[in-house]
Amino acid sequence: MSLHDMEEGMEYLCQRCGNCCRWPGEVPVSDAEIARIAEFLGMGQDDFIARYTDVRLNRSGLTLVSRPNHECIFLDGIDCRINPVKPVQCAGFPNQWNFSGWRQTCEAIAVPRRESGIVES
Repeated sequence: MSLHDMEEGMEYLCQRCGNCCRWPGEVPVSDAEIARIAEFLGMGQDDFIARYTDVRLNRSGLTLVSRPNHECIFLDGIDCRINPVKPVQCAGFPNQWNFSGWRQTCEAIAVPRRESGIVES
């Protein structure tokens, strides 16, 4: 994971456009994330794994399945059905990681990065 096209001293506020949820790729999920999401959906972890995950391409764990058009299985229009418990990878976009060309699809707004709760001027 890397940071492409980031402006120095800026962070990005998500506008919930859902465009990152339509980008092809894997969304790895940890055991803790699986437990949290399954509980949020009111289902057992084994059922969640069988229905909503697949083995990662590098075989190092599990990833959320995607729809045939590459959308996240939990994308509902532009809303995330599991937003309160979404995986770390999803919550970290675009500030902790992003992909080359993300600014052409992401509608996040650049704002001055906050240090210790104070906005830089």
